[in-house]
Amino acid sequence: MRKLTYFIATSVDGFIGAPDGDGEFFNSHVDAEFLDHLMTEYPETISALGREHLGIADRAPRHFDAVVMGRRTYEPGLKVGMTSPYGHLPEQYVVSRSLVTAPDPQVRLLGGDLVAAVRELKARDGLGIWLCGGADLATQLIDEIDEFVVKTYPVFLGTGMPMSRAGFGQRPLELTGSRTFGGGQTVTGYAVRR
Repeated sequence: MRKLTYFIATSVDGFIGAPDGDGEFFNSHVDAEFLDHLMTEYPETISALGREHLGIADRAPRHFDAVVMGRRTYEPGLKVGMTSPYGHLPEQYVVSRSLVTAPDPQVRLLGGDLVAAVRELKARDGLGIWLCGGADLATQLIDEIDEFVVKTYPVFLGTGMPMSRAGFGQRPLELTGSRTFGGGQTVTGYAVRR
């Protein structure tokens, strides 16, 4: 059974983006050491365009062979003509109530009973499923998330889009790994204790 992993960038105070959801500012906090780690350990989480630019277009996925993202996460790439942002992955899913057809044949739309759809994806063979974002999607799937991989960037925002809007509740986690980088970034993994 595949695991659903919420692999997400966050500020020190737990925000994944500005109040409007824009998280592009995180890119200014990526240095060579941290980028090298992402290219080596999580190459599949770099967009197809980024992989081409970095010379790693042919690098095989290590953790995920499927990505699930919300429409608002998908939209910025779509606006610049990137209809298949993770075309190097066998499965790309966009959760949307407003899109009627997928803008690219490599992208599949998920609607209706999202929890049931994700459970079906988890039951398939393969590597893991990357929950790409955002907060509303993480809220809907909070009980389906098996792991968190949190990339914390050395920036304090004060307000913005939270990791989730799931509401208060104790959801026990087990630390599975942590690594700190010279630029102040950390990558911390947690498994959900069921």
